[in-house]
Amino acid sequence: MRKYEVVVIIDPDVDDRQVNGLLDKPLAGLTKAGGTVDQTDVWGRRRLAYQIKKKSEGIYVVVNVTAEPAVVKELDRQLTLNEQILRTKVIRPDLH
Repeated sequence: MRKYEVVVIIDPDVDDRQVNGLLDKPLAGLTKAGGTVDQTDVWGRRRLAYQIKKKSEGIYVVVNVTAEPAVVKELDRQLTLNEQILRTKVIRPDLH
């Protein structure tokens, strides 16, 4: 089991109250596969450095998880399938 930091940028058109609900299903799959969600931190709306899908803002969410590499890869795949999620980035903080 390794620690990972998953940064998710969500479409700014999504209502702020729906942000946690958007991540519930993929994170439930992670916990079902034996991983744990250590912390979820919603940073809120931030200006993007460059436009993504013609959007200049995004809602940033940082999720700290502990799981096997294959489980995190599946989580990333599930997140990218969602149309309301603009970008994802998986980081191993212990390597920095």
